[in-house]
Amino acid sequence: MTPRAFIPLLLTAFAISLLSAAPSRAQSPFWSPYRSWSGDQTFRQRYRQDTKKPDVIKKNRSERASKDAAKESAKGPLLLIISIADQRISLYDNGTLIARSSVSTGVKDHPTPLGVFSVISKARWHRSNIYSDAPMPYMQRITWSGIALHAGVLPGHPASHGCIRLTEDFAIRLWHLTKRGTRVIIAHDDIRPAEISNPHLFVPKPKVVLAAPQSGTAPQPATVTAVATDTPLIPNAAQPADATLSGATAPQKGAPVSVFVSRKLSKLFVRQGFAPLFDAPVTIQNPAEPMGTHVFTAMEFQNDSAAVRWTVVSVPETPPHRQRTQSKPQKGHAKQTIETVPPTPGKASAALDRIEIPHDAAERIAELLTPGSSLVISDYGISDETGQDTDFIVLTR
Repeated sequence: MTPRAFIPLLLTAFAISLLSAAPSRAQSPFWSPYRSWSGDQTFRQRYRQDTKKPDVIKKNRSERASKDAAKESAKGPLLLIISIADQRISLYDNGTLIARSSVSTGVKDHPTPLGVFSVISKARWHRSNIYSDAPMPYMQRITWSGIALHAGVLPGHPASHGCIRLTEDFAIRLWHLTKRGTRVIIAHDDIRPAEISNPHLFVPKPKVVLAAPQSGTAPQPATVTAVATDTPLIPNAAQPADATLSGATAPQKGAPVSVFVSRKLSKLFVRQGFAPLFDAPVTIQNPAEPMGTHVFTAMEFQNDSAAVRWTVVSVPETPPHRQRTQSKPQKGHAKQTIETVPPTPGKASAALDRIEIPHDAAERIAELLTPGSSLVISDYGISDETGQDTDFIVLTR
């Protein structure tokens, strides 16, 4: 055999040796589509290059989706509920479920906190100042310690460092719908709001406005304007002699108020637009007995502002019993089993019945009541996450 005949054999053997030495995707822990086999760029360099300007990546698609989402508006107070067990987020508008989507929450070493939160800041393009400048597009922050909702990779299981990752389309839609103050509840299981009626909730009351009197006549009742009631939260509660309001500041006209009642502190706190207004002592019957955590939200005023429609979400401390329901199968699809947690407004009503609020504090709260206002009752005190430019944050884990 001539030397030239060995050349193809040598090339074939060399190629086989290269292929056998190269690690497969499954074998190599460092395999990535960003890996450059030519050696001109490393994985880290290419990844940084691709994520350096997230507003450039998929820009046309994101901009189109943003324009479509911007046309949508909320009909009433929005509520976001995130289920850790289901890895799912539910969006409620005016008490009605309008959208659901998958999420990816925190891993075991960096779990997503459970409790009651609200959107405290928003940014279309944000980069993490904690985790290596990681991109967090369509970010909605719920704590100043680093927990937020944002678009990200959803592998089908918890994978974040505590944030709630959303699909890109849902993150864009949500970012345009929400405002600062939108309520966010994170629970182990899927919970949902329920209609509630309780005589101890705030009730609007018409206020008579006196018309300008004619010359020589006394003022006469004129138009009736809708304002909040002066009736206390507990109508028959006695007014303590020392019922004074501490930390009082001027309210903001028209902004919803948030009221937090703590069984641990036997105290009531009021905020408006993230700013503290005042606090006052409360009396709780059987103070050693837990009440749970319940979030009441005032919906629209009804009957010419003579009443308010309220909803409540009760946040369980431990994973509750999950009730299985069979969904109606679509044509060509098998039945699906959906696990849900039935609403328990009875526990929320029982908690309301145990609270007595000073008359002057209740009157002041009632005067500020607007759709979107909320009342949070909890066994816990004020969380360390509650601070400047936040609503009340209640951690249940």
